[in-house]
Amino acid sequence: MLTLHTADLLLTAVPGAAPVPGGAVVVDGATVAAAGPYEDVAAAFPQARVRRWPGVLTPGLRQWYAKWLLQQCYHPDPREYEELGERPLTGERLAALEMSEARRAGSVRRGIQQMLRHGTTAVIGICFDDPVVATALDRSGLRFASLAWRPGVLVDEPSLDPLRNVSDPVLAFAEPLTVGGRADLAVFDVPDEAALMKAGAGTCVATVLGGRLVYRRR
Repeated sequence: MLTLHTADLLLTAVPGAAPVPGGAVVVDGATVAAAGPYEDVAAAFPQARVRRWPGVLTPGLRQWYAKWLLQQCYHPDPREYEELGERPLTGERLAALEMSEARRAGSVRRGIQQMLRHGTTAVIGICFDDPVVATALDRSGLRFASLAWRPGVLVDEPSLDPLRNVSDPVLAFAEPLTVGGRADLAVFDVPDEAALMKAGAGTCVATVLGGRLVYRRR
């Protein structure tokens, strides 16, 4: 099925390409079939189902610290929020937690869900030595990206937000949106690039992974 995703502003991250106000991307299965101004794309694909989003439509993001986030912290279940809080547990709090295999597997699944909620469509690295993590990543459909660039030295713990500590959102995009390329998209409820950098990936309202809508803010 053809799906047309449109938003107030489209960033394709193609070198030299300008932002497209009222831009759109057509997804055919798992690939990008077209990208450009909404009027042009809609006219070329009148049969496509249309999904309208607020804000900025971009390529999916790459998570620099997936191994740390999935193997060295615990993501509480919502039923544990009153006792443990909502933030990932690390260090002494993690060490003090009684960990079962089921609890560990649940944490990894929730960690991946949180990545998708932040527009992540690719993770850095291939050496995930925890079989629970490796299996969950394989099932998730997240891509593995090479470490072409890494943010500067962190002053605190790694974040679920891939835009944190980057100077330009292009540095966090996993891959430009090109015709024939994989349809990995993210949409952020902000007006422009500057606002995206200021507010971060927590403003994500939708994530499309290999053409599938895997996260939608309700």
